[in-house]
Amino acid sequence: MIRVKIIGAGGYGGLGLIELALRHPEIKLTGLISRDGAGQPVSKLWQYLEGYCDMPILEAGSKEANDVEADVVFCSTPDGVGMTIAADEIKKGRRFIDYSGDFRFNSTESYAAYAARIGKDPVHKSPELLPLSVYGLTEFHREEIKNAQIVGNPGCFAVSCIVGLAPAAKEKLVETDAVICDCKSGVSGAGKKASTQFHYPERYDSMNAYRLNGHQHVIEIENEISKLNGKEVKVTFTPQVLPMTRGILSAIYGRMPSGITHKKVLEAYKQQYANERFFFVKDAKDSVSTSDVRGSNRVIVTVACDDRTGVFRVISHIDNLVKGQAGSALQNMNVMFDLPEDMGLTQPGSHP
Repeated sequence: MIRVKIIGAGGYGGLGLIELALRHPEIKLTGLISRDGAGQPVSKLWQYLEGYCDMPILEAGSKEANDVEADVVFCSTPDGVGMTIAADEIKKGRRFIDYSGDFRFNSTESYAAYAARIGKDPVHKSPELLPLSVYGLTEFHREEIKNAQIVGNPGCFAVSCIVGLAPAAKEKLVETDAVICDCKSGVSGAGKKASTQFHYPERYDSMNAYRLNGHQHVIEIENEISKLNGKEVKVTFTPQVLPMTRGILSAIYGRMPSGITHKKVLEAYKQQYANERFFFVKDAKDSVSTSDVRGSNRVIVTVACDDRTGVFRVISHIDNLVKGQAGSALQNMNVMFDLPEDMGLTQPGSHP
């Protein structure tokens, strides 16, 4: 059995991993760490877990939390936390999967560019660990993830945009000088912490764009797509939040090069993703919505290019809390421990 410690178990990201761990035949939960709910059973914090998981939540930084035995540590915390605790976990021989941006970049220069964009301190607190980190979008980095000591789980918007753009970038099916990512997310993407902006009367029947000049996921999207394309790619990214709980729909636009058609793009996407367990490619005539991926690790990509206008258009659908967070983390763990990649992730979502 793989012993699992979850830091940040009181938030949505940690909760999602608890749900998945309970369904995983090779996981033994050994420690739930959080400042929220410390000293009480996790089922007191989340009552629907009563009888399924009643483990006590341990105070972050306490001796009890530090003494938890584990083979892998999931760190479901905001930026700046993982980089302060990863070294101690690695020294104990553990693998470390971080949900934040702390380890999505494996050089001090790339991390500094990311931190500066979002107004954080550009100096990484554990720079010696950055070369050990691997970007955790499994389908694109599974070989590096197998032996990685640290995995930087991708951002939810980044997952939706990268999977939506990757085949086109790789096969030069879109002009990369004017790529637009028009992305919409459910409210759970903002996390559990209460705020006026996400108070029910403010959010219900209302939607808005936000962080138009400094969203944290832009750099990782550009990094991954640039590697695939072979040259630097910049994207115009518009994140929006909708009055729904979960799900991301990303509509990606650009110009098709001369000679490229909808049919060619569709064939390329089907070919590249044919062997990916969680990826499904649809044609424009197929009706797809975020409810089709809700609660699952699935990715549905709809190819809907317009031959009449020459516009490249692909729409990706993911659940921001599963494939965009806990599902990707568990998928990475499976790869790291040489387990079937879909173990614990084969259940369909919930509907309606």
